[in-house]
Amino acid sequence: MNSRTEERHVVPDSLYVWVWVALLSLTGITVSAKYTDLQHLAIFAALLIATAKAGLVVLYFMHVRFEKPIFAVMILVLLATYGIYIGLTFVDYANR
Repeated sequence: MNSRTEERHVVPDSLYVWVWVALLSLTGITVSAKYTDLQHLAIFAALLIATAKAGLVVLYFMHVRFEKPIFAVMILVLLATYGIYIGLTFVDYANR
């Protein structure tokens, strides 16, 4: 017998449907943002929407929301690193 017990989580199908609807909505926002004149904010808006969509996929479809807190810490470190690289890329691009 295994001394460790894994905690199972039961996720209702309706939650996946709502996440799917949110992903479709964000995709629609992405498409409509393409045809809106956002000037210098276009790249920032696209990255923000893509980050929100990726967050939904990671949290619900990859089940990170239901894992141990250490995984959340690792993801926050990953996002901080991602933010630093994106920020440095914008700084580099602005100073060319």
